[in-house]
Amino acid sequence: MTDELQELQEHAEKAREDRSLAAVSLTMAVLAVCVAVVSLLGHRAHTEEVVLQAKASDQWAYYQAKNIREHEDELFADFAAVAGSSDAGAMAKFGEKSAQEGERYKHDKGEIKDKADDLDREVVVERRRADRYDLAEVFLEIGLVITSITLLSGRRIFWHVGIVLSVVGVVVAVMGAVVH
Repeated sequence: MTDELQELQEHAEKAREDRSLAAVSLTMAVLAVCVAVVSLLGHRAHTEEVVLQAKASDQWAYYQAKNIREHEDELFADFAAVAGSSDAGAMAKFGEKSAQEGERYKHDKGEIKDKADDLDREVVVERRRADRYDLAEVFLEIGLVITSITLLSGRRIFWHVGIVLSVVGVVVAVMGAVVH
């Protein structure tokens, strides 16, 4: 960023000498700010994506743990049903308790799975948002560079092309902000 600021300062000094280039220098300054803002938004979106992915992974690990417990309790219930015991009542009670635990885990798993699926969907949305910010940053950077060619060449067509590309970048950034 410091190189860009120094370059902008040099362009501003050149524009001071040639007043017809003042609008180009002003455009470049505005574009530099837009690039910085969109870059920051992109970094934050990528960070949020990573955080959500970690939460989703944790949720899926919790789901798997419940799944293992459910299978263990079902196994104990089956074992209690067939195992011989001198106290049939106690064995039946053990089997019933294991079956109830298995059912409880089955119910818990559904809620956990739903939450993990929701987090996975949020990750996808945040990834799309971050990708749009990255694309917007590319358009804005290219717009800034092409606009700066105006200062070197003196040809206004580069300024106009740079503005068009920058507008595309801003539109893509806005689309990133409204991604659902």
